[in-house]
Amino acid sequence: MTVNKKLSPATHCYRWILRVILIIHYILVKAFKCLPYKKKKVKSLKILATGTFYSDHWLVTHLRPMASALNCEKLTMVSAIPVPEMDKVFGAYTPRLLSKLFGQVGARLLYFTWLAITKRPDVLVGFHLLVNGLFVVVLAKLIGAKSVYICGGGPREVMGGGVNTENRIFNRIKLTDLFIEKMLIKSVNEMDLVISMGTSAIRYFKNKGVTTHFEIVPGGFDETVFRPDSNIQKKYDLILIGRLSEVKRVDRFLESIQEAKKQLPNLNAVIVGDGPDKDKLQKMAVQLGIAKDVYLVGWQNNVEHWIQQSRCFVLTSDSEGLSQALIQSMMCGIPAINSNVGDLGDLIDNGKNGYLVHPLTNENFSNAYQLMFNSEGNLTEFSNCALISSQKFSVSQVTLHWQKIYTALFN
Repeated sequence: MTVNKKLSPATHCYRWILRVILIIHYILVKAFKCLPYKKKKVKSLKILATGTFYSDHWLVTHLRPMASALNCEKLTMVSAIPVPEMDKVFGAYTPRLLSKLFGQVGARLLYFTWLAITKRPDVLVGFHLLVNGLFVVVLAKLIGAKSVYICGGGPREVMGGGVNTENRIFNRIKLTDLFIEKMLIKSVNEMDLVISMGTSAIRYFKNKGVTTHFEIVPGGFDETVFRPDSNIQKKYDLILIGRLSEVKRVDRFLESIQEAKKQLPNLNAVIVGDGPDKDKLQKMAVQLGIAKDVYLVGWQNNVEHWIQQSRCFVLTSDSEGLSQALIQSMMCGIPAINSNVGDLGDLIDNGKNGYLVHPLTNENFSNAYQLMFNSEGNLTEFSNCALISSQKFSVSQVTLHWQKIYTALFN
């Protein structure tokens, strides 16, 4: 392993402690692996899940089809925030005293551990590896359950040892740590199932020698909500939906709009989402002289309403999984212009239902806007193709997929 002289002694010490913890974790996983799995009838599965979420939409998108599968009896979600009402989904919340003693995340994971050991569910599910997935893989081996890791963040969750994630335990290592990365990958390999949002994470893990079973399930979306609505007037040419943080490169989106307005002077856009960069982006829009044509509306729970008012969905990210917002937009008949990174190419057929942009320059995004709005006929054709390509992500289709996944998991 490489030691970097730029790190402070305290950070060096922290990294070594984390390495030792991961070694102990892996030893426990291997030891518990000797215990037998529960014998279970696949028709009545009890599932225990945990994770951190920034919106109800993300939660519902994953939990509803998981619980709706005919072979799921009940799904209990250990969460720090209220779980929306869904059939067969039950929220489990940490006792207040536990939260005061161990903090929100620590208390949630302790409560999850307590429920796993005392209730003995058939399947444990962790959204994101750090640290929910790490708890899931060791607990599942201990109680004889199946372990499922929902890889929502793609390879970034383990690359460099998690240094580039928002997880406060692992991003404190400051610099890439290949030993920590290796230990995380070993933990992924011990999962019974990894659910990926797209193909790039699967390629990454397989290249790293992970041989466990993978499935691509980016979520199931309510086709009665995310649908074209001809009664809603189009107000915005472009829409960007996402967390306003550095990785989304919303600054690039603003600069590309400024560039495009030289040819499309009436071009406007709406940005739906919140995050640490919001104030900075608002100031940037003013400095670029486009503030009157770019609307930052913050986080919205009725995101479909904003999509249906728009003509084209845009993502200018440096890295991205198969974006839920992209799927939702296409289900509403909205074509897309996205960075050609990560899993975005899994859904966008370049030149048919949208455009993939590479290299990621302002000029290239600007050119794509001009191609998209070149004629109304072009936009209509792209819209029809977007609808067709997104049908497989409806709740009903994804529920059927989960039924097959559960069956395969216990056979």
